[in-house]
Amino acid sequence: MEECEIGIDNKSRFRLSPCLRVSVAVFRRFTRRGFILRRLAALPALLILFTSASLAAEKPAWCKNLPRPEYKALEKAASADPWFEVYRIKPGVYAIYEPRQSEEVISYLITGSKKALLFDTGLGIGNIRKVTDALTQLPVSVVNSHTHNDHVGDNWRFDDIYGMDTDFTRTSARGSTEDAQAELAPGQLCGDLPPGFDAKSYSTRPFKITHWLHGGDKIDLGNRVLEVVATPGHTPDSIALFDEKNGLLLIGDTFYLGPVFLYRPETDLAAYILSLKKLSVYAARAQTVLPAHNTPVIQPGYIPRAAISIQDVLHNRAQGRPRYGKIEYEFKGYSFLLKEAPPEPQLK
Repeated sequence: MEECEIGIDNKSRFRLSPCLRVSVAVFRRFTRRGFILRRLAALPALLILFTSASLAAEKPAWCKNLPRPEYKALEKAASADPWFEVYRIKPGVYAIYEPRQSEEVISYLITGSKKALLFDTGLGIGNIRKVTDALTQLPVSVVNSHTHNDHVGDNWRFDDIYGMDTDFTRTSARGSTEDAQAELAPGQLCGDLPPGFDAKSYSTRPFKITHWLHGGDKIDLGNRVLEVVATPGHTPDSIALFDEKNGLLLIGDTFYLGPVFLYRPETDLAAYILSLKKLSVYAARAQTVLPAHNTPVIQPGYIPRAAISIQDVLHNRAQGRPRYGKIEYEFKGYSFLLKEAPPEPQLK
């Protein structure tokens, strides 16, 4: 591990070694699914963080709880890239899991008789294209649940990419560096990075969208049709996919078991409530619900419960607690993280 140090350059400015520049990134981002802190509150707090960088070789607490027990019930399949674990959820449905990074991202490969669809491409640390090529010989199209960096990292490896017709999607397709670098900061990794991976140059690469999507569109894979369900809220371009014939609902980051992040500037809480209500209708018709983080299969009943919970939060019927500059509202099996507590209702 390289030595971390703070110096002064010849213009009397602070000079940080590379490992401390990464530490600044993690200070901007909470270790479990990406707090972006826009301002450094005080230099002492930053210095404490620098000191903690020297402990990066220790196993993070989140990592000690892996593997999650839910995976024991799933059928594990071979993975062509050891960065990923692959699980067969149902015939023609594979969960592609990244357990060695704190996001615990899950992408999904869904096959039909004519083509396959990859719902998200992960962090871009491993090579998800190698995995899909080994799982199917069908042509693979990419559809993103939304375009945060941890879901579009390997988009650039594919030629056929569907994207929601939003300005947020267009901006994300240009690529970015800051959020990607934060994924490698101390406390974010469980084990080694892939051989040959260049951490210093790691970024979310630009990608080209070849088809624009809208809510209600259908994607025919051959003997399997997926309906695009617009679910804005977490981001403006969030979507779910519904396979009515097979009772399959893929929900992206709109909900998962763990802290659901609803604090970023692009988050719209009013839209999020409406999207959860909409998904509740689809969940009632689904047998299998697949989220994009932590565990690949959840019970459909979580969706309507979450819709009620977030309304309780916004109507001040739930008690939150401060956590890393945000407010967390905890429920059984999940929580919501908001930038601040909602305003108190006005008495009339």
